[in-house]
Amino acid sequence: MANAGDTKMAFMEHLGELRVRIVRALYALLAGAAIALPFSQWVVDWLARPLTKLKYTLVFTAPAEALWVQLKVGLILGIFLAAPAILWQVWAFIAPGLHSHEKKYAVPFVVIGSLLFVGGGAFSLFVVTPFAIQFLLSYARPGLVPMITLQNYVDFLLKFTVAFGAVFELPLALTILARLGVVNARMLAKNRKYAVLGAFVAAALLTPTPDAFNQALMAGPLVLLYEVGIVCARIFGRKPAPAPAPAPSESA
Repeated sequence: MANAGDTKMAFMEHLGELRVRIVRALYALLAGAAIALPFSQWVVDWLARPLTKLKYTLVFTAPAEALWVQLKVGLILGIFLAAPAILWQVWAFIAPGLHSHEKKYAVPFVVIGSLLFVGGGAFSLFVVTPFAIQFLLSYARPGLVPMITLQNYVDFLLKFTVAFGAVFELPLALTILARLGVVNARMLAKNRKYAVLGAFVAAALLTPTPDAFNQALMAGPLVLLYEVGIVCARIFGRKPAPAPAPAPSESA
């Protein structure tokens, strides 16, 4: 039986390993941000296109606002550029809990996870936020003219983009948990109604606006991703160990 000292030592080792992985992920993030910063001004102009097409003009109300927005855009771009390195650190942290034959999935985990993260961000920018912006600005009318600041507008887009990138990792996360034996497809299917409720709660927390329209734009894909996760858990999840054969009875 393990004593308290061994348990504490194991916990401290895991904590130290987690710290190392977080620091390395931060280094990757800083490197990605350094690469992205020279392009941040062009990206800000590109992000403003859905608004300018509607004949609105962005303004900024503080001297340093435009600069800070460009730095923020560079940082978020850095997250997407560093996604493979960050996911590699995640894999390195969870790999000790896997069997030796399961560790060969490191490259697929990093590649698929990166594609899902980028795909979620692209889905937000090209599908979700254009509809959200058009819907929200439809409330403009004579005597009620929107004056949208650069910071508020870009924050709105970036929060959606990062949130969708994160939630698109759900099938991969469920697959990993199924491989570790934490969940299985039957358990996930049985708790589907709680997952739907959780999707709307998560959408309410992650979307930058409190309206039901934008929350539904996130909750809908999140429910679909949960269903994809169930299928992946059924295909790639850890198979239950076969029941031991009964011992042969000894004849008298």
